[in-house]
Amino acid sequence: MSDSKKTQKSLHVNDLHLQFDASLNTRLIYICCVSIGIAILAAIVAHLLILLIGFITNLVYYGRFSLSFASPAYNHLGIWAVAVPVAGGLIVGVMARYGSKAIRGHGIPEAMEQIIVNESRIAPIVTILKPLSAAISIGTGGPFGAEGPIIATGGALGSLIGQLLHTTASERKTLLAAGAAAGMTATFGSPVAATLLAVELLLFEFRPRSFIPVALSCSAAAAVRFEFSGSAPIFPMPGIAPIGGLTLFIYFLLGIVFGVISILVTRAVYAVEDGFEKLPVGWMWRPAIGGIFVGLIGLISPHTLGVGYDNIDNFVGGTVFGRAALFLAVMKLVSWALSLGSGTSGGTLAPLFTIGGGMGSAAGAAIIAIFPHIGVDVRVAALVGMASLFAGASRALLTSIVFAFETTRQPMGLLPLLTGCTGAYLVSYMFMKQTIMTEKISRRGVRVPSEYTADFLDQILVKESMSANPVTLSSADVLEKVRFWFSEGGGDTEHQGYPVVNECGRILGVLTRRDIYNPNLLSTDTVESILKRNPVCIYEDSTLRQAADTIVQMDVGRLPVVSRANPDQLIGIITRQDILASHIRRLNELHKLERHIDLYEVITGTQKGEINE
Repeated sequence: MSDSKKTQKSLHVNDLHLQFDASLNTRLIYICCVSIGIAILAAIVAHLLILLIGFITNLVYYGRFSLSFASPAYNHLGIWAVAVPVAGGLIVGVMARYGSKAIRGHGIPEAMEQIIVNESRIAPIVTILKPLSAAISIGTGGPFGAEGPIIATGGALGSLIGQLLHTTASERKTLLAAGAAAGMTATFGSPVAATLLAVELLLFEFRPRSFIPVALSCSAAAAVRFEFSGSAPIFPMPGIAPIGGLTLFIYFLLGIVFGVISILVTRAVYAVEDGFEKLPVGWMWRPAIGGIFVGLIGLISPHTLGVGYDNIDNFVGGTVFGRAALFLAVMKLVSWALSLGSGTSGGTLAPLFTIGGGMGSAAGAAIIAIFPHIGVDVRVAALVGMASLFAGASRALLTSIVFAFETTRQPMGLLPLLTGCTGAYLVSYMFMKQTIMTEKISRRGVRVPSEYTADFLDQILVKESMSANPVTLSSADVLEKVRFWFSEGGGDTEHQGYPVVNECGRILGVLTRRDIYNPNLLSTDTVESILKRNPVCIYEDSTLRQAADTIVQMDVGRLPVVSRANPDQLIGIITRQDILASHIRRLNELHKLERHIDLYEVITGTQKGEINE
């Protein structure tokens, strides 16, 4: 085979990542189109689910056939109202027992688990049973929002379509996140917040190939929602006056307080769940037991029943505040924790917003009573409270801020939201290991990524880590000469592979010491004649991530390095060890010891002076 042909093939292999990127771009357009289709379906399903919740609520609480969304709070069943959530819990338990256990819980943690451990594969039956069980649970008075089950249903729909279309695990994850985000958008009309929710809780990354389809799906879901429900904000809020510096500081302190509350709320929910696990009854019956508590609390505070979106509306609108708001928030917390801990089907977003909004409204009213001239607005306090509690409990900071803005359309609330939610996030990050979304699956041994950072290897170029001017073998040399050269101490004894070049310096391939000492070869064979494969090269301006991926994909231990200006000429070589060694710099930057001892010395036992010598 001529040198020119070998060189051409080596360049073809070296540029595989460029062809791969072009294929990925075509694939991205395809995934975007599928995501939009999933979003339209998810938005329609969301609308149907809300109608179904309304139908069940009207039927069981008011004895009428109607699809309009109604609150159970105004029923006249008296003591018999306690039996309604009990019956709902019993039905959900049976569905979980004989249908799928995946319908239990509030949806997002289960979706996270499937993404991490099951390549985003969700059983098709969940697509049907999750919305149906949620409609029964919420329609019979369960203190949940419709958004959690809709998010779970949208995610299941995206996963199902991804499986039918034979997509990759990464593409299925994107489709799952697109469906889930579309479900949230269809519920609240908050496409930006839903997109951020997917990034912060489901995608575990921020890449254009995953972010773009999700963003387009949210846009499509918003368009469908506007056709069904209009474009008005779901929680309309009167105008807010400009915020002063001292008032802003008060909202920050309020966020700190809600960070502590978010920790207590998270621990309370899982403490209740642990308590139900210890009951001497099967898990199928536990939702019915939780329904007893829901019904009894509903007698004391009827507005704890159902989704309670009207409660949030009253808090941010300033029509319910002070002790009334605090009482409702506490009762909602108790009812929600007991019901969710029992293992029924429900969500967390609306309950957390209700609890946080009520407590924030009460705190705002107390601050105004003590410091009437400080400028605190009870409505803004409620807004900060509801967003901060969710930010602390879920650590979805950006989602919390943008959600509160999108659902109220009050731009003057953005600054206090940013301040308060960041305070809550800070406390949660410092003092709570897991979140309300990750605690359950963490107990099952699933590790959930909590920080998204740029790939370290993607930030370093090959030329920064390669060995320049490597020792090479001449293609014309015979094995006897090379073996003698090795026996006399020739070559770099630390390396096992050597690039082979011709008389013009062109790279022809790579040979290892094992290849040279192969007993089946003749000592008169030339180096070029025993080359097994065309060279797999890498450009000097490629990243270490590309180099590492190429080493794994091509099953080689080292890559010759060439320049784009002269791709035939060898300028260096990079090995697996070189790539691993690049992490020393990262570790040194992250983990400086107290006495300024270089981490390299700890790992290798080598002093800096020895390295320099």
